[in-house]
Amino acid sequence: MGNLFGKKEKKSRVTEQDRAILQLKQQRDSLKQYQKKINANLGKEKTIARQLLKDGKIDKAKLLLRKKKFQEGLLEKTDGQLENIEKLVHDLEFAQIEAEVVKGLQVGNASLKKMHQLISLEDVERIMDETQDGLEYQREMDELLSGGLSEQDEQDVLDELDQIVKASLPDVAAGEGPLNLPDVPSDKIAEKRQKETRTAEALEAS
Repeated sequence: MGNLFGKKEKKSRVTEQDRAILQLKQQRDSLKQYQKKINANLGKEKTIARQLLKDGKIDKAKLLLRKKKFQEGLLEKTDGQLENIEKLVHDLEFAQIEAEVVKGLQVGNASLKKMHQLISLEDVERIMDETQDGLEYQREMDELLSGGLSEQDEQDVLDELDQIVKASLPDVAAGEGPLNLPDVPSDKIAEKRQKETRTAEALEAS
């Protein structure tokens, strides 16, 4: 029952690789401390050996120098161990970076697959074709609006407009005569004169 109401343990973010790197760094620091201690002893033993030689204690001085030589050999071994540890730490840290990169690539590939499932190649081709058709249509409209029609095209447009007007006027469609539309004034003066003429005709008719 206690487990049911207790807090769930949070999953630690520390991986096995992190623990291994930490242990290697601790070993590295211990070796460096050991080297520091040996170097301090070597300096002292060398001084003591000189004093023993001055005092005529050659055997003791020789024994001390042998000990010093042995400790120097230990220093060389620790140098090699430190180099191996540093290489292992570097390899583990780089392996972690590579793992993160691989994980990122996997996520990216999964996202790409989902996108490909949402939009097939046929859909992309269809969308591109529709886009191209839309661009072509827009280009044709731009040419029309910019006066890009030929004389024949303009005549066809006028003929079609005339047919539409005839179809919308019953009298004209019954054959009472051709459609006579007033000319469009070319400028403001012509428009003014046309208005004056219409006013005069209206007065005579009244």
